[in-house]
Amino acid sequence: MGYRMISCDDHIDIGYLPADLWTSRMPAEFRDRAPHIEERNGESVWVCDGKVWGGWRGKKRDRPKAKGPIITALDRGGLTDESECRPAVAELRLADMDRDGVYAHVMYGPVFSIQTDDAALRDECYRVYNDWLQEFCAVAPDRLLGVPMLPEFPDSATKELLRLADKGWCRQANLQIANAKPRLHDAAWEPFWNALEATGIILSFHVAVFAPRAGDPAAGKPAGSFAATKAFIEQFLDPFVDLFAWGILERHPKVKIVLAESGTGWLPWVVQELDHRHERLWEAQEFWDQKGGVGLKMKPSELFQRQIYATFQEDPVALSLLDFFGDGHVLWASDYPHPDSTWPNSQAIVDKQMGHLTDAMRKKLTHDNAAKLYGLAS
Repeated sequence: MGYRMISCDDHIDIGYLPADLWTSRMPAEFRDRAPHIEERNGESVWVCDGKVWGGWRGKKRDRPKAKGPIITALDRGGLTDESECRPAVAELRLADMDRDGVYAHVMYGPVFSIQTDDAALRDECYRVYNDWLQEFCAVAPDRLLGVPMLPEFPDSATKELLRLADKGWCRQANLQIANAKPRLHDAAWEPFWNALEATGIILSFHVAVFAPRAGDPAAGKPAGSFAATKAFIEQFLDPFVDLFAWGILERHPKVKIVLAESGTGWLPWVVQELDHRHERLWEAQEFWDQKGGVGLKMKPSELFQRQIYATFQEDPVALSLLDFFGDGHVLWASDYPHPDSTWPNSQAIVDKQMGHLTDAMRKKLTHDNAAKLYGLAS
């Protein structure tokens, strides 16, 4: 191959995190309320302020746990001892990356909100996780590329972004956009966009994990397996359109945004439709001039190709849209260790889905585009 593959969407899920991550690191005033492990109904779970955040896999079981409806990549790879917590143990994760023939992982943390109503406790939880992530990545900083988590509120997100910039170790930070409050059009977010430009840190939006909605007739049935198909678009559509409709990208040309694990096929029609609406605005310029003017100069498609990046896994549709995305803006991902992951068969899967591409294009998708975006050595 002659180059090293870079995966641009991988994970350190909450189930694999060290049990004492928060209890050992929180300031004294929060330590009694820090996220911690409890046993409930025979399962180990993370709990904070009485709210269950999710399961913890670090407890060794006497017998294998029966397989549920979701099969992870680790299951497929024959790694049945979840208590190893391989994704959050640097040496084990690196071994898994070597097995897959992937040199570097861009790693997202738990893809959910820190669930507490106390803003001070919430923000401290984010800081503690991000500082642990820095230490984790320091084991192999050219291979373990952590994406810190940002609170979903503008003042807190800006404060944490600037703190991360001062520490100087991260290239990208993630905002769980489905949970952002208020919506992105609100002026309260303007200091955040300014901070992104000033620091040069890339922003990512990643699909979030939600519990099934109460009363959902698909819950617990095969039909429920298709819920993610809706979530990939539902969670991104409003904020994605807002980036253009409210002039956010146009006002902040240095902002770069990665859409992670959101799918790609829906984007061309949406951007095409945004261009159409943009044209209609300027067609009615005389009307809008009486109301302060249109203000939106650039076509959404031009802004998209300048500032938006997207990841893909096994996605033939993505490979048919390379011209639409623009040069260098499509990033391959393995999604380790999630159920949708290509691990541990990434090499074979890439060979199969990219066999019709030139060697140069394949290299761009699996290495060059990521290396350029993140400033990585070849």
